[in-house]
Amino acid sequence: MKKLPLKIALLLIVLISGSNLFAQDFQGKASYMSKTTMDLDQFGGQDMTPERKKQIEERMKSFLEKEYTLTFNKLESIYKEEEKLAAPGTRGGRGGFGSSLTGGPIYKNVQTKEMLKDEEFFGKQFLVKDELKAIEWQMGTETKTIGQYTCFKATVTIEPQGVDFQSFRGPRGPRSKDNGEGAKDSTDANKPAEPKMIEVVAWYTPQIPVNQGPGNYWGLPGLILEVNADRTTILCTKIVLNPKEKETIEKPKKGQEVTQKEYTEITTKKMEEMREMYGGRNRGGGRRRN
Repeated sequence: MKKLPLKIALLLIVLISGSNLFAQDFQGKASYMSKTTMDLDQFGGQDMTPERKKQIEERMKSFLEKEYTLTFNKLESIYKEEEKLAAPGTRGGRGGFGSSLTGGPIYKNVQTKEMLKDEEFFGKQFLVKDELKAIEWQMGTETKTIGQYTCFKATVTIEPQGVDFQSFRGPRGPRSKDNGEGAKDSTDANKPAEPKMIEVVAWYTPQIPVNQGPGNYWGLPGLILEVNADRTTILCTKIVLNPKEKETIEKPKKGQEVTQKEYTEITTKKMEEMREMYGGRNRGGGRRRN
C-alpha cells in the first residue's frame, strides 16, 4: 500500500487521538446491500423478448441482490449473508442454480493474516483456508459522504476470484469446423474466456479506524463502506458501534479444508463440465454435432 496522502494522514491523527469509542473491547456491526447486474445477451439473451428477459431478471433477483452483516472489532471480522424468507409462490434465494453455489461466512483476522470462507458447491461443504493477502490499494484524496461518514476513495486492479459466470456463456448455436476466414471450430465457442482484470473502487471512512470491509476487501485505514467491482456494488446501509449486546466472532469450522487456489480449480472444473454438457444442445433440442 502506498504512503497515505497528507490530507488523510492528518484526519486519521485527529480522529484517533480524539476518539474514545475504540477501547480494547470495541465492536461494531455494519449492514450492507450487494447488487450484481447480469448481461443476458452474454447467455443467448439477444434472442429473447423483453418480457422473457424481465421474467428471468425477476427470478434471478434474489440471487443477485443480497444483504449482509459485517461484525468486526479491531482485529477480526465475520461477514454473513442475511437469510430471507421466500415470498409466496417463489423458490427464494436458495432455489434453482443459486442452491448449487452459495457463499457462507467470511472470517478475516488482520493480525494473524488468516482468512476463512465457508463455501457450499453442489451440495458439498468446503472450508477455504488461506492467507489474508495484502491488497495494493492506490490511495486518493477524493471524498464523498455516505450517511454521516466522510469517505475517501481508493482503487486497485485485480483478477476476480471464484467462478466468473460471464466466462461460461453458452454458444449461440452450433458452429461448423473452420472452412474459411471468420469461421471457428465449434470447440472454440465453448471455451471459457481468458481471466480478466477488473478495477475495484472502494470508499472507506477514517472515522471508524479499522482495517475491515465487506467480503474479501480490507487493508484500508478505515472501515470500507462501499465497493464497486465490475458488475457488483456493495453499499453500507447501517452502522452500529459498541452495541449493548456484543457477539462472539467465531471462525467457520465445517467442510473439506482447501486453499483458495484448490477451491477455484474445483469449481472451474465443475463449471466446465456443465458447459460441455449443455453446450452440445442446440436450440432445437437436436443431437450434438461432431
